[in-house]
Amino acid sequence: MAKLSDDELGAITDAFERLLRDQCSEQHVRAWMEDKCGYDDNLWQAMAQMGITGLLVAEEHGGAGVGMVAVERIMEIAGSALLGAPLLTSAVMSVAAIQASGDESACSNLLPGIADGSSIATLLMTGPSGGWCEETVDLQAKANDEEWHLSGKACYVLHARNADVWLAVANTDAGPSLFEVSPGADGITLSTLPSFDHTLVLDEVVLDGVPATCIGQAGKGWSAIESALNAGIIALAGEQAGGAQHILQIAVEYAKIRHQFGRPIGSFQAIKHMASDLVLEVESATSAARKAATVADDDAEDAATWRNLAGFACADAFTRTAKDAVQMHGGIAFTWEHPAHLYLRRSRADAQLFGTPDAYRERYLTDLGG
Repeated sequence: MAKLSDDELGAITDAFERLLRDQCSEQHVRAWMEDKCGYDDNLWQAMAQMGITGLLVAEEHGGAGVGMVAVERIMEIAGSALLGAPLLTSAVMSVAAIQASGDESACSNLLPGIADGSSIATLLMTGPSGGWCEETVDLQAKANDEEWHLSGKACYVLHARNADVWLAVANTDAGPSLFEVSPGADGITLSTLPSFDHTLVLDEVVLDGVPATCIGQAGKGWSAIESALNAGIIALAGEQAGGAQHILQIAVEYAKIRHQFGRPIGSFQAIKHMASDLVLEVESATSAARKAATVADDDAEDAATWRNLAGFACADAFTRTAKDAVQMHGGIAFTWEHPAHLYLRRSRADAQLFGTPDAYRERYLTDLGG
């Protein structure tokens, strides 16, 4: 795995920040909220040309192969802008699952397209209970004349409607296995799921005897999904840290210009105390996300501990910061026209993806207990 220097990392993050400032403004985000896709393909292609979609993809398959530190920093910028594109599910989690499968044929066939932005992949991981664990897999795979067919339900699928590659984990006699499914195959029912966060694209997929191709060794699919979830937790923590950073900045700027009783509300003791507490929350969350990414790249023994810490610390910090920012704004933040509620919605939705903060807090405490 290659590592970017500080100058290289700064260059790509600066370029990505400029791109989103120009093409992912609040006005763009609101327009995409009304669109079925939830993002703009021109922006996605610009991200691909910049190398964003291939950061985790190994160099031999057309990517940069630079690891989670760069991904986490990119996700901070994406979270700050409320980017709704399939960056998390395609460029991070799907790539991690394919590479962890050890299937060279799948890597050669799927990764180059993901890296250059011509293909979008997503994961079908959990059933209706949304437990994000091996026991909650609902899809079942049966072999018929040496061909696999999948049946069952996959819920809370990110960007299923936009993806041309579906990676599904399904139960087999040998154990959970990873499969590639064509979204255009017969026997598929795709339904849009409502979300409190209108920038989040969630779907439900029902399969009925759909043909599939096994990726990697049968019975070893959950280890690939675990790799995807581990990468996803760190990337999501980066998104949450970035969102918290931005909504805090919005609230502080508002406190400087909003006057009551003849002076800025930022001069009031209560607002000062609230803002200072939030600064601590946001900086701690950012540190946790970046530390989790660093130890993941180093394959450190305590990588799981830091990942679980980031899993709950960043979710809690984003939720609290967004909630308190709404309070600092007063009634205007509850209006549809103000952006504060968009960050509150994103924070609440992110806190449920891939497990609740309490679940990661319990895992963290278990790790500490040895």
